Amino acid sequence: MALARARRSESAFNYWPGFVDALSTLVLSIVFLLSVFLVVQFFLSQEVTGKDKALEQLNAKIAELNDMLSMEKLGKVNLEDQLAQVRAGLASAEAERDRVKSLYNGLAGAGNDATSRANELNKALDSEKQVSARALAQIEVLNQQISALRRQLAALEEALQASENRDKESQSRIADLGQRLNVALAQRVQELSRYRSEFFGRLRAILGNRPDIRIVGDRFVFQSEVFFDTGQATLLPEGKSELDKVASALIDLDKQIPSEIAWVLRVDGHTDVRPITSPQFKSNWELSSARAISVVQYLISLGVPAQRLVAAGFAEFQPLDPGNTEEAYRRNRRIELKLTEK
Repeated sequence: MALARARRSESAFNYWPGFVDALSTLVLSIVFLLSVFLVVQFFLSQEVTGKDKALEQLNAKIAELNDMLSMEKLGKVNLEDQLAQVRAGLASAEAERDRVKSLYNGLAGAGNDATSRANELNKALDSEKQVSARALAQIEVLNQQISALRRQLAALEEALQASENRDKESQSRIADLGQRLNVALAQRVQELSRYRSEFFGRLRAILGNRPDIRIVGDRFVFQSEVFFDTGQATLLPEGKSELDKVASALIDLDKQIPSEIAWVLRVDGHTDVRPITSPQFKSNWELSSARAISVVQYLISLGVPAQRLVAAGFAEFQPLDPGNTEEAYRRNRRIELKLTEK
């Protein structure tokens, strides 16, 4: 029996001391961590407090500087008023001084009371003199500032005068360049006029003296019937034959005219005043433009440079003959070639 109890006591192991040790270690660890946390929090709060104080000091310093700046600005604005007041005070003090002197001379034998009064007045006069001296010092400072401003103004006026002189020189150069440009343009116009005369002379020699082809001013005029049927914009074989001669003369001319002269051959289409009834063209504008374009396209196909050609349609609004006869209508239906500048 006793042996059985001994065995049970040996088998029932006591865990409580180990549990207590582990719990104690855990509690100590938590306490240590809390202590570290509190210390860190304390130092952080000290750091933040120090920064807040520094920030407050900086804000206070900025506010103080702003106040000082405001005071300086106010003092500058009121400086002239103060100077006027000081001058008025100086004049008043001088008047008071004169008055005191006269009273002092009149009361010289009036006794001790008069002497005391004179002393007080002399002290007041001395005080006014001190104020006057300070006012004069301020006036001197103002005079120096005015002199500095005058020097700056003189420098600005000198710079402005120099700028005006440069502007005048630039204007003179621009005028000179304009005159040179006008001379150059006039020379180009004269050269183009010479080439135009040669071109028209060559065309006249090539085309012959036909009644339906003539020169009007600076234009070579073809009657529309040379190139087109009535109300149409398709070139006739006879018209193509005439344009072959024109293209040959243009190609030769393009080789002769210097490249720096910007010239074009303008092809103008014109109709008579009667409205067109063709379903293909809704107005004389479209008919005249289509005829001019047909001539230009054919000249390009013959080798005339496209950049030297311009097509324009004028409809019935540029008549040569204002009459209402069939002959007037025939003269106004035309294709004009004009050698001109771009």
